[in-house]
Amino acid sequence: MEEHRVSVDGTSHPLPRPFLVIATQNPIEMEGTYPLPEAQRDRFLLRISMGYPQAEAEVAMLDRHGDADPLDPLRPVADAATVMRTIESVRRVFVHPAVKEYLVAILHQTRTLPQTRLGASPRAGLQLLRAARARAAMDGRTYVVPDDVAELAGPALAHRVLLSSQAQLAGQSALDLVQAAVRAVPVPAGRR
Repeated sequence: MEEHRVSVDGTSHPLPRPFLVIATQNPIEMEGTYPLPEAQRDRFLLRISMGYPQAEAEVAMLDRHGDADPLDPLRPVADAATVMRTIESVRRVFVHPAVKEYLVAILHQTRTLPQTRLGASPRAGLQLLRAARARAAMDGRTYVVPDDVAELAGPALAHRVLLSSQAQLAGQSALDLVQAAVRAVPVPAGRR
């Protein structure tokens, strides 16, 4: 993924930009599937849990898609060049040094909590920064605020953090640890 290429029978093929991988994980009936190693999980920007839809939404889904393929009416809303321009504009979203220090302090906190076997990597910090920039841009801002970092810390870091055996036995989750790390780090003053 990081290399933006695939290899087949020893031949490497570059992939066109933009390049995106979306993966699903179903924790039920995992026979024949294996958890990703930490190094591979670390390459995913975010991990979100969808859960089940509300009953009304499920009924609406049945009404809309029960007798047709839901993908049939889909049409492109942007071309590759537009997506690349959007990516470039998000890269220019300003991040104050104090917000970067806040982000790094959260990463460091995940590495020092006693319940952590493996904390968030430097790559995790880069991905959290990218996600925070995208959130700011989607909110119509040209700058990142600490809340962008704090609110995306769970989806950006929890799948990268490994718990100690004691934390697992105590029923804690990686998300619990990330949230504890965020709470433990002071928010930069005057930049909320």
